[in-house]
Amino acid sequence: MYRFLLTPRWWGINLFVVLAIPFCVFMGTWQLGRFEDRVQSHEQAEKAPDPSTRAAKPLDALLPVDKVTSGRPATATGTYADQFLVPGRKLDDRQGFYVLNLLRTDSGKALPVVRGWLPGSATDARVPAAPKGEVTVVGDLQASENTRSDGVNARGGLPSGQIGMISAATLVNLVPYDVYDAWVTLPEAEAGGAGGAMKPVPAAAPEGSGLDLKAFQNLGYTGEWFVFAAFVLFMWFRLVRREAEAERDIALGLVPEEPGPGSQDAPQGPGNTPEGPEDAVPGAPEDPSSPDYDVASTPVR
Repeated sequence: MYRFLLTPRWWGINLFVVLAIPFCVFMGTWQLGRFEDRVQSHEQAEKAPDPSTRAAKPLDALLPVDKVTSGRPATATGTYADQFLVPGRKLDDRQGFYVLNLLRTDSGKALPVVRGWLPGSATDARVPAAPKGEVTVVGDLQASENTRSDGVNARGGLPSGQIGMISAATLVNLVPYDVYDAWVTLPEAEAGGAGGAMKPVPAAAPEGSGLDLKAFQNLGYTGEWFVFAAFVLFMWFRLVRREAEAERDIALGLVPEEPGPGSQDAPQGPGNTPEGPEDAVPGAPEDPSSPDYDVASTPVR
């Protein structure tokens, strides 16, 4: 009854099932591992001391930025140069923008420094001037933003002097000097009242270190892949059962034969209508060649 499984068509179906189920299980296991890694990172971050409470270190000693160095206080000395505004950033559920200045260090590279946040629109804002001369900043270290970061505007089309993403890849196209692949945010308002109107921007947790929406998306994808594997197996059993039932019906002669072209039960069409005297339509004129007609084609009475 199951010899049909050895036919070429079923060889293709069986091969697909044999490859699809392990692939779905592998992808589900991989997504589950991603979720477990995020849970473990979240637990480690909760047990670890607050990065901002640790002693400040020189910037170069904390690079490149990773989950361990993100949020650590970093020190850098230099002079403020170009200034940019970063619109579309929220703080305390209010819409506003960041004030970003590039700190030119002795190495020639510049460190992006978020001096603070201001409410409102960045187009008509009055931004406090940056301190003059050589300054030493101590800020919480952050990794360069990407398209997945909160508040990032990757569409472009911003006015001159504004950027949508704080990253070296963006800034290096706007200034004639190298930029560090990192940035810092000042934890306190600048001394001397120069930045007194601005609010400090708190450091964000490193990407992938918390139980955010992306972590639970990994968990959802895990369930989806296992459901796909079960669905493939279910459909295979369903197809096998239907094929086996069809083979059994044929073996038992339960499948009716289709009527042939000479079957008596075939419907009669216009061409199959029998002709005869009894089938003549009442009132129709008789055939003039009939012997009952005279020479003038007049019926004989």
